[in-house]
Amino acid sequence: MLIPHRIIPYARPGSCWDLKLPGKVASVLQCKLGCSAVYNSVEGHHVQKPHIAHRCKVNFTRVSHHLCKSLNERTTRHWLHRFHVNASSDDDFRSSRNIAISLFKRYKNVIDRGGGDNLKEFISAGVNAYALGCTDEGLRKELMDIEDSGLEIEGLGGNSLKFKVHSFEIRECILWLSIVFITILCTPQPTVIRWSPNPPVSADVLHQWKGFCALIANAYYVKGMAWLPVKTLQLEQMAVTGNSEEPSVVASRMQIVFSTLEEVSPQWPRV
Repeated sequence: MLIPHRIIPYARPGSCWDLKLPGKVASVLQCKLGCSAVYNSVEGHHVQKPHIAHRCKVNFTRVSHHLCKSLNERTTRHWLHRFHVNASSDDDFRSSRNIAISLFKRYKNVIDRGGGDNLKEFISAGVNAYALGCTDEGLRKELMDIEDSGLEIEGLGGNSLKFKVHSFEIRECILWLSIVFITILCTPQPTVIRWSPNPPVSADVLHQWKGFCALIANAYYVKGMAWLPVKTLQLEQMAVTGNSEEPSVVASRMQIVFSTLEEVSPQWPRV
């Protein structure tokens, strides 16, 4: 199987063949194949010009698969580096299930050990999930499938402790993630580039939380505030849903929004 030894230039996800090979690589390919290999973007396969020299056979499907796989792996690493995700492994972000598990581990870490840096890790992973095109419902389904299977998840950081996923934890974890996603939508665009046309959250969730997040974002950008009166946010909840959460719960929601804003659009020097 013929595999070029030069690294292919970075291209955005979803268009792994929409790129030009360096001249030297192209000339090596042409020399090795004895033909001009051209990719047909409409038909989705390689087309060879008539002057084929039959001195070698190349499996273009396998070559294409290898190059696309390599490019997708580099794309994932690019986003991990760009958003400074403190992940235990790149494998945490190679599939929607891995992303869901990684987020849930970080959620459990906040619940068991408190906020601070643990909350920042959850938010960083959430921002990365947004950039990679994940949706709250898609990740919810992954966690629900894990719950139904009875699979146990290992703790974060190689912790030998294992735990099962429960419905009430899934609801809260995905709500946190939805607040992160909606907060990003409330920032001056494009703060975070999202590589998917699908909306990150459902219409119902967006309706319920957009006003809450927008109030905090407005205070953050316009007034330079890092806190809002809890009563103000309770009134917003009451206006939208007809009831409000406990002050301590509202304060924790507000902290998620402010921490997300500091992650994606820092306004002050970091200490």
